[in-house]
Amino acid sequence: MVSPVTVVKSEGPKLVPFFKATCVYFVLWLPTSSPSWFSALIKCLPIFCLWVFLLAHGLNFLVTRRCAKRIFVGLIFSAVGDAFLIWQEQGYFVHGLLMFAITHILYSSAFGMKPLDLRTGIVIGLISGGLYTFLYTYLSGPFTYLVAVYTALIAFMGWRAVAGVQLWNDLWTWTKLSACIGSVLFIVSDLTIAVNKFCFPVPCSRAIIMATYYAAQMLIALSAVECRDEDGYRKRK
Repeated sequence: MVSPVTVVKSEGPKLVPFFKATCVYFVLWLPTSSPSWFSALIKCLPIFCLWVFLLAHGLNFLVTRRCAKRIFVGLIFSAVGDAFLIWQEQGYFVHGLLMFAITHILYSSAFGMKPLDLRTGIVIGLISGGLYTFLYTYLSGPFTYLVAVYTALIAFMGWRAVAGVQLWNDLWTWTKLSACIGSVLFIVSDLTIAVNKFCFPVPCSRAIIMATYYAAQMLIALSAVECRDEDGYRKRK
C-alpha cells in the first residue's frame, strides 16, 4: 500500500490550484442574492481545478482507467450543477438536482460493486430512509418524489464508497478511504442543503455546505488515482 507521505509528495503539488481556488471562493464570499456568471465562475473554479488535477495524470490515464474517467465526467456534471444552483431561486434548483443525481450515478459506477458488503448497504439504507422520513414531513409536490430518488442515489453512492474500505483486505488502499470520507462529506453537504431549503434555517449553512462539498469532491477526485495504484499492486503480486 502506498504510504501517506508518498501520496502527499506526488499528489499534493497537483492540488495546489484547487486549494487556491477554494480560498478565492471563501475570501470573495459573493452574495447569493445577486447571481451572476462571475459568481458561477468563482463557485465552479475549484471543480475546474480538479479537472486539471486528473488531466495532470495524463489523457491516457483517463481514457484507459474506468473509475478515473467516470469520476472526471462526474466532476463535469458537478460543475454544471453548481452553475444551475447559483440561479436556484430563479427556478433552476431542479436542474442542479438532476446534474448532481447524474454525478452520483457516475461516482457509484466508478466505485464498483465489489466487494458487495450487504451489511453496510443495509445500514446506510436504514439511515437514509430515516433521514428521508424526517424530510418528508416538510416536502410537498414534485419534491416529495425528487428528493426520494436523489436520497436513494446518494445513499447508493455512499454505500459503494464505504464498502470499498476493507481494512482486513490486502488490496485496501488510501484512495478507498479517500472515496469513503469524500462520499460521507458529500452526504453531509447535501443533507445540509435539504434541511436548510425545506425544513428550517441551518446556522452557517453556506459555509458548512461549501466546505464539506469542496472537501468531498477533492477526496473523490483523489480516489481516482487508485486505478493506477491497484494496477501497480497487481504487478507486484
